[in-house]
Amino acid sequence: MELTKILIIEDEEAIADLLAYGLQKEGFQTKLAHNGKDGLREIEVFKPDLLLLDWMLPDQSGLDICKQIMGKYMLPIIMITARSDISDKVIGMELGADDYITKPFDMREVIVRIRTLLRRINPITAVNEEAAPAIIKFKTIEINVPERMVKKDNELIELTPKEFDLLMTLTSSRGRVFTRSNLLDLVWGYNYFGDTRTVDIHIQRLRKKLDANDIITTVFRVGYKFEKNVE
Repeated sequence: MELTKILIIEDEEAIADLLAYGLQKEGFQTKLAHNGKDGLREIEVFKPDLLLLDWMLPDQSGLDICKQIMGKYMLPIIMITARSDISDKVIGMELGADDYITKPFDMREVIVRIRTLLRRINPITAVNEEAAPAIIKFKTIEINVPERMVKKDNELIELTPKEFDLLMTLTSSRGRVFTRSNLLDLVWGYNYFGDTRTVDIHIQRLRKKLDANDIITTVFRVGYKFEKNVE
């Protein structure tokens, strides 16, 4: 599974490193550039899915870069700026920026804004319970979707609402690898500020209750998947 690629064009190395570290922890692939010239080159080479762009760079402004990108690339842009004046933001949006983050920022806000923008540009299809089969079976487990009920060997398994939603999300795309961030978005919502350990804890509980260690498997350093060929 290819990770979402984010290019960070930021001349303050401490801020750039902070962003890269925080995004990598969330499962994104990152690349850094500290000036406009290098940043434009990395757009060609790295081919990012999203751009974090500082307003003020040593060789040119973020607005100049927006002008050069606009019409050439379908690239979502989040501007990083110390400016808070609404007129500056309007100018940036007119030149192609999709969102703004004002310095100083909280890393959690950055993550939420990135996820929100990516969902808007290329939304992840969530589980549609109405379209799903009424009964899903695998091994000795049976999921009654409308009644939100799970049985194993014909005995009722008590799942919490989040555990059930997590199970439905995984079974909706068997074989697909979901990153922890994907699962946070789909099950807890994009505005949830907890960390990815929440996903790990719920996965552990789900495996234990269903005895499903060989069904819900871990993809090292990425996330989890429901095995495709489970009958």
